[in-house]
Formats: sequence, structure tokens, C-alpha cells
Amino acid sequence: MVLAAAMTWLARVGEKNGSVLPDPPEVRGRNRVVALTLRAATNAEGHDVFSFNGRASAPVIRAWPGDTLKIEYINELPKIANEPCAMEACRNMTNLHFHGLEVSPHRSQDDVLEMMAMPGETLHYAVQIPPDHPPGLYWYHTHPHGESHRQVLDGMSGALVIEGIESYFPPLAGLPERVLVVRGRSIEHDPQSIDLKRRVELSSDTCGAEPETPEEVFTVNGSVRPQIEIAPGERQFWRIVNASADRYVDLQLEGQMFEIVAMDGEPIARHDPNHRTRIAGHVLLPPAGRLEAIVTGPSAGTPSRLITRCVDTGPDGDPNPAMVLADVVQRSGAGLPPKTPKSSLKPNLKTLDLAAEEKAPPRFVVTFTEDKKGFYINGEKFAPDAAPMVHAKVGTFQHWRIVNDSKELHPMHIHQVHFLAYAENDKPIADPLWLDTVNVPYGGSVDVIMDFTNPVIRGMSVFHCHLLNHEDKGMMAKIRFE
Repeated sequence: MVLAAAMTWLARVGEKNGSVLPDPPEVRGRNRVVALTLRAATNAEGHDVFSFNGRASAPVIRAWPGDTLKIEYINELPKIANEPCAMEACRNMTNLHFHGLEVSPHRSQDDVLEMMAMPGETLHYAVQIPPDHPPGLYWYHTHPHGESHRQVLDGMSGALVIEGIESYFPPLAGLPERVLVVRGRSIEHDPQSIDLKRRVELSSDTCGAEPETPEEVFTVNGSVRPQIEIAPGERQFWRIVNASADRYVDLQLEGQMFEIVAMDGEPIARHDPNHRTRIAGHVLLPPAGRLEAIVTGPSAGTPSRLITRCVDTGPDGDPNPAMVLADVVQRSGAGLPPKTPKSSLKPNLKTLDLAAEEKAPPRFVVTFTEDKKGFYINGEKFAPDAAPMVHAKVGTFQHWRIVNDSKELHPMHIHQVHFLAYAENDKPIADPLWLDTVNVPYGGSVDVIMDFTNPVIRGMSVFHCHLLNHEDKGMMAKIRFE
């Protein structure tokens, strides 16, 4: 009862307009080990949450290349679920996925196929981060097939930072750093829905043909429209993850530009040391996408907001209207966020010539389709006992084509691996980037070069649509790295 009451109180902290952006708790390592205990629990409102040190707040996990993550994950969810699941009755099973980390898919590491805790059970993770792992922003969330959407929508997710990114872009050292976890919050049955819509200035304008009314608003670090403090002209390093279960954000900081340092945990300098940043007025992040960028405080007296622009998700998609994520206000002089530390890491620069592979025919084609009965990859629904749909030879780069044969957007994610997205709808992408989740336009395609060269990544894994309600309903398949 005490924990439930504390969770309810904490869930409401910072919800009024004008509250300062809360910082999640952090966990750091000692002697090359980052250790913590995380619980899956249910709050007083019946929603599934992560509990850490008695608080309903997922910690930011901070580790260095070469560290080991040791996580005791305890499933304290009730045996009978309070909420419905995608295809059948919920069983309140749960596990963890370390999204974007280039680590082993074997048991005790990033295994989402075999490692599963039923209520009352505990999982023990020991994730070995390679010494040459790219530094950047990653995240962790639950991944039980059939129940992922419900748990992530409830907020079972957190940020994971691999330190050392300033070794790829030295001007980051000493900049104030903020971690922003953007989540969707369901308002479908919320008695405060009208007030929540008003507070985020939910737009009534549509930018597509989506027939439904909006059912979610966004929170930042668990708060509805908080204030982010920054002094005029001050440069800060913002690390933003779209931890929504099923919504896009098209980020824009009014009156300012993003100086992009990394996307999806991959420093731009790693593959393009001569052009280490990109400048953009807005950045589309699909569910699971991450942006790491330098921002500059607006002039004194100039109001500014961090917003998401309206996203056209297609005739069969869910509405993604424009709304305000946070107000950017002048810093009073107190409460500076921690600064990005200097690093002694040596950057692992990898300038690659992939022109021949780009011009070659695709070695594998992924086709997303859907109908009233479910969601499919290459005509098949995911089954736990299915054979791998594709085999990837470790040590190779492979040209894949992802085809979206539907009337809504699908973000494609593959576990353990990054890829270069270089063409969309058969046209070259200007300034292509390395990602682990890519938006695939409806009725269109994206061409990517998969990097299967990491010898650590061997065994069975998965790729899927990261609209988690689609993944739960079948849009996932196995891949074997061998």
C-alpha cells in the first residue's frame, strides 16, 4: 500500500504547467560493473510500472564501453492482469530489451526470445558491453511478445547512456547535459483528458487522413509540459529518446536549430569524421528513435517551446497531431544540469566504402503487410517456435530493402545491429545516417546496408515493426547471426 501510494503521488508530480523538468534517478558503475535491482510492479491506478528504490521512476543507466550491466529484474506484477492485451488474455509476463546495444543475443544478455519472467519470478541479466562499443543514447524496455505495447505504453522504459561520446565530438565536453525521455500517455479513458489536451495545446488540425481522434498526449520524464531551463545563448547537450509505444514525434525547438551529434546512439563522426554534426530545424523520430543534439538558449524575453509537429501516418495510421512537449524558459542561475565529462576514450572511426553493396540487388527483402486479422512480415505472423526467416553471415555487410505494402507508416527495428539508411522510394537520401530504427513510408520502401561485422553478435535474434501493437499482433520475425 505504501509503494502504491508513493507511485500515485510521484506520477502526479510535475503535471501542472510551469513545473521544472524532473531528472530521473541515475545508476552508475563501480569497478566496471553497473548493478541495480529493477521491479515490474502495478501502481494504484492499475498501470504497470518500473519500480526502482521504492520509486515509480525508471533510472537512467550510465555505463562505459567495457562495463558489465548486472540487473536483477523481479516480476511483482499480479498473476491476473488488470488490462487487456493485443491478441489474448494478458499473463503479465515480462523481460528486458536493451534497445540498440551491440551485444550478444544469448541468454543473460539481450535475449528477448527465451528469457521471460512470469509473476513471482526473477531474471538475472549480465550484459557485457564490448570495449569498442559506440558511445551514445540507448534505452531499455520490456519486450514480451503479445504484451509489449501495453507495458511500454504504461511507461516501462528508461534511458541507457554509453559514456564517451565527447571523444567523437570534443566540443561536447563541459556542456550541461539533459536526458529527455518522451513517452505517450493514454487519455482514452482518463477523466482529465480535456484538461490534458488543453495543457499541451493539442492541435485539432490533421495532416493526414487518419479517421480516429487522438488518444495520447506526450510526457517528458513523466511530466506533462514541464519547463526546461536554459540561459540566453547557453549551449546544452540534449539526449532525447522517443520511448512511445506507438507514436511518432517530429521534434522542433521554436526559433532554434538542432546541431545533431548522434542518431540512434551512433555518433555521426564515427562514419564521417570530416562532417561530425548535422544542422536541422526539425527531426522526425519514429518510436524508439533517439536524437542527441546541441541546442542554444533563445534570447532573453523570447518565448520558446519544444514541440512535436503533426505527423501524417497514413490513411490507416493513428493520429499524430501537433502538441507542446515542454516550455523552454530562462534559467534563473541555479540548478544547472550535470556537465558532459571529458573522456580518455580513443574514437573508433570507421570510414566505409559501401558503394558496391548499395548498387547490388537486395540480398533480403522485408515486406510489411496488414489486414483485419493481423500484421505480417513477408506474409507470415510471428510464432515463438518459428524457424529464422533469414540467416546473416557474421563479417558481412548486406543490402536489405524494407517495403511497406500498407496504408500506414511502419518503423523497422532490428536488434543488436545498426544499418545505413541510404535510399527512400528508390531515391538517394541526402546525408544518410546510421540507425537502428528507420521510418518506412506507407506504400514505399527504404534501402539499408546492414552491418553484420560484429563478432560478438551471434545467435538468434529478431527484427520487427516498432509500433509495438503491430509487433504484438505478428509483425516480427527471427534472424540468426552465424
